[in-house]
Amino acid sequence: MLIDFVDLIGKKIDVELSGGIFHKGILLDCGLDIIVIYDGKNHSFLYIPFNHVQRLKETSLEEEDLNNNPPAEKPIETDVISFRKALTVAKGLFTQIYVTGNKSIHGYLTSIMNDYFVFHSPVYKTMFISMNHVKWLIPYSPNTTPYSLDKENLPLVPMSTPLARSFDEQLKRLENQLVIIDGGDHTEKIGVLQKIRNNKITLITAEGERIYRNVEHIKTIQLP
Repeated sequence: MLIDFVDLIGKKIDVELSGGIFHKGILLDCGLDIIVIYDGKNHSFLYIPFNHVQRLKETSLEEEDLNNNPPAEKPIETDVISFRKALTVAKGLFTQIYVTGNKSIHGYLTSIMNDYFVFHSPVYKTMFISMNHVKWLIPYSPNTTPYSLDKENLPLVPMSTPLARSFDEQLKRLENQLVIIDGGDHTEKIGVLQKIRNNKITLITAEGERIYRNVEHIKTIQLP
């Protein structure tokens, strides 16, 4: 447990994340690289990697911001919490992941590698998500499914080919394929991944324009 935060466990805190994102809630747990807060307003447990925390402080919450006390059981129960352990325990649970933009991704973690994981979404299908860019994850109770779909209508599609251990090695396996980067929030993030070299990718857009991108700033990648 982070020594600096021991006195804040069970207290109401205000957290600022990179990108100007703010959360309020009760600090339930913390580890060397993660904090866990309960957002009573949305009845959610947020698992926040500490590398995106800009600052946190004790605060007062209005009654309407905290409708009730945290449930006795967290969706992820473990003796010592860490980001990787949270991901591991969340495998198979319906989970909300936030990495960038104005929307979260809902689905299931299916594989965890060295610095990325595979996420299956009913909307976006199979995605490769860099661990470095996950700002928070919200695991739901075991009986919850996305969009209230029946499990029969929500097949988890396993990867038919072996996965690479690292994110950049996985990108190399996608060379010469049409890919969507970061959910395709810009036309320059959709195209053929021509090659990856020295931590940079070359992407050919629909107009035939050659775009170079730094792999360190790629948050998610998927096949259409």
